[in-house]
Formats: sequence, structure tokens, C-alpha cells
Amino acid sequence: MDEVVRIAREAAHWWQGLTPAERRRRLLGFKHHLVAELDQLVEVIRAEAGKPVHDATVEALLSITHLDWAARHAAAVMRRRPVRSGLLGANQAASVGREPYGVVAVIGPWNYPLFTPGGSIWYALAAGNAVVFKPSEFTPGVGELLARLWWRAVPEHPVLQTVTGDGAVGSALIDAGVDKVAFTGSTRTASAVMARAAETLTPVVLECGGKDAMLVAEDADLAAAARSAVYGSFSNAGQTCVGVKRVYVVDTVAEGFLAALDDELVGVVAGPEPDASYGPMVMPGADEQVTTHLRDAVEHGGTVRHGGAGAVRAPYVDPIVVVDVDEDSAAVQQETFGPLLVVNRVRDLDDAVARANAVPLGLAASVFTADRATARRVAAALRCGTVMVNSALAFMAVPTLPFGGRGDSGFGRIHGVEGITEFSVAKSVSRQRFGLPVDVMTVRPTPSTTRLLRQFVRLRHGRH
Repeated sequence: MDEVVRIAREAAHWWQGLTPAERRRRLLGFKHHLVAELDQLVEVIRAEAGKPVHDATVEALLSITHLDWAARHAAAVMRRRPVRSGLLGANQAASVGREPYGVVAVIGPWNYPLFTPGGSIWYALAAGNAVVFKPSEFTPGVGELLARLWWRAVPEHPVLQTVTGDGAVGSALIDAGVDKVAFTGSTRTASAVMARAAETLTPVVLECGGKDAMLVAEDADLAAAARSAVYGSFSNAGQTCVGVKRVYVVDTVAEGFLAALDDELVGVVAGPEPDASYGPMVMPGADEQVTTHLRDAVEHGGTVRHGGAGAVRAPYVDPIVVVDVDEDSAAVQQETFGPLLVVNRVRDLDDAVARANAVPLGLAASVFTADRATARRVAAALRCGTVMVNSALAFMAVPTLPFGGRGDSGFGRIHGVEGITEFSVAKSVSRQRFGLPVDVMTVRPTPSTTRLLRQFVRLRHGRH
């Protein structure tokens, strides 16, 4: 791993030496290679993660969209810009620019093996860094394919490398002296990654899990809310960190929402077919977590409306919906990471917000309402990194929106301008243009100089 990082550092030196236009040209060339090999990319995602062809295609499309945006906008974000010097520093010309870290380690997940790590890889590369990518041991082929396609597009230096293996490989990569770590995974593993990186004061960006809530108001389009709930809850077999895990629906429209949910779930089943609704649970034993949370939900007063224990047929789990579950149930408080949805009735949206915020995870949420003022108020009150109004997961298609969580869902941001700044550091430069009539930066001040400074402070800052 030391040798991998040494090679990456040499590549980073070359990559940083290119002009922004030259980096952009190579990144867009890499994008064209991804497009040219789209069928192979989709097949690798499908083979490793078990996704239907449509889902794998959507993941590739989202990834390519973000790559394109990062390549085209990095120069503007990184460029040096003048800033005001202020009255006290009037003789200084001040500017701020951004520089890459150097070598960034990206440790990716298996549930979205291209889109999720791409949110770090593309933006780190666009900011001028070299990247060493450690994909999940369950989906290594996606990472290997990326490295091969990069080598075709940019044969001069291995600015993007892939190393494969389990957690021990990730630990070795952190220990090898990288300049920043981007990790996606569980909160528990993120804590271990952060502790490891802290030994060398290596900065990290952590994207952990979520227990994302959907809030449904009295004036909501119930059919649209049900469609989004089904897609957000059950696409990718519920193995989506920003998927819908809980629905809080105002009691007066709860029966209408549940009826619409029933209609949307007709014919939705898991399976191995290329056109199945969704695929298998990827992690061994993941179906057991679903069973455990289902049992706990029922023990805490929940009523099974869809699925039940018979829906679990490892490695596939058909949709499960449980209604009216006590808030202290594990099915409400903990991330299931499977196709299990809890629907609870609430008095009003304020009650829904309070319940949505009552978990330590704060990744994303959605609210369905026809009133814009209500949407703005609820979005401001929700404790999470992303709020969607009248949609679920659609924000992933907007490359200008930064993505990240709060609380146990991690910190730092990928995507958008913030995604580029996340993988770069600010450098300030000041240049003295002329000398001041009174020199205050001296170890030999005169009494009059000190008196003048005190007068300046009182005049400039003394009035309330």
C-alpha cells in the first residue's frame, strides 16, 4: 500500500501541474469512455449487486451526470479570487484560492458501487487530487473497471488507482499516508475510520446511514406520495442510505394514503430477473436484520399490512409494510437497510417533525404538501442534510446540490460546489501595496502610535 500511495503522489504532482483546461479535457475523455462501455458497466453492477438492468442503468446515468458537472465547474470553484481587505488592511491586496490535498483515499460501499464513491472520486479528481479507490469487497469489479477505463482515457499517469480487499486493506490505505479520506458505510465503521485517521491528523469526510422520514400533510397528493414512498423504500431492496424508512402521515388522510400505497405495491416483488422490481439483499445475513426488525415492530404494537415473515426468502425479501409502530421500536429508531417500511399516523406536521428528528441519524427527509410556505417551514425544522419536497431520491439527479448528513449520519459534503471545496484547501495570499503613515506592526511603537490606535478602535467600533 505504501507503494500504491507513492505512485499516487507522483501522479498527483503531474495532475496538479496541468492547467484546469487540461484536467477538464481528460476528465471529459474519461466520461466518454464510461459512456462507450455503458453496457459493460451496467452488467458489472448487475452481476455484483444483483440490480435489475433499469436500476443499474439509472445508477450509471447519475454517476456520469455528476462526473460531467464536476469536470466542467471545478476551474471556477478553484480559481483565485480577490477579497476585500477592510479599513485596517487597506494597504493589502488580498486573495483566496484553492489547492488540492494531494492523494485522496475513497473507501466505497456496495449498495451503490458506482454512484456513491463517484461522488467523492469525480470531485476529488476535478479538484486536482490523485485518488486511490478501495471499493467494497462485495463489489470490487466496479472499481477495477473504473481504473481500467481511466488508464485508457489518461495513459500518462495512474491518477486513479483501485485497490481491492476487506477492511484491513482500507486500514492499510489510511496508514500509508494519504492526505484525506472519504468513507461511506455504517456509523460504527465510520467511527473506526475516523479514529484511525486521527492518529495522523488526516481529515475525513464521512457519509453514514440514515433513517429517513417522509412526512405526508393533509393537502398532499396521496397518489404521488405513495409512488415516492414505494420507490424510496423498496428500490435497491431498501439498501439505500437516503431511502424512505419511515412515513408519518397526518391521521385525517392516513387511510387514503395507505389505500394508495396498496395500489402501488401490486406486482412489486424481488427477484433475480433483469426486469424484476428489485434484486437481492447483498450482504450475507442481511435478511436476518429485516426479520429481527419486523418481529420487533409487531411486538411494539405494529400491524403488518404487506409482506410479513413470509416475504423473507433469502437472499430476496418482498416489500414489508408495518403500520402504527411504537416510536421506541428498533424498526423506527435503527436503520434496517432492507425493504421494510413503517407507516405511522400523526396529529399534524409538527408532530411528524418531532418524530422525524427523534433519531440520532440525520441524512435526508421528504415532505409532501401542496403549500409552499408549509414546505419551507417543515424543511427548516427537519434536522438532516437534505430535504425533498414532493419527491423522494430525486435530488440525486441534481449535481449542484451538496450531499451529506448530520449527527450519526456523518459530516462533510460531496457533490456540487461544496463537493469540490471538500477536496481542496483554501490558501490565502496578501500583498502589501504601500506603506501606512503609521506603522503599527512594530516592536518599537511610540506613545503617540498607541494613543492613535486606541482612538481608532473607539471611533471604528465603539458605537453600539
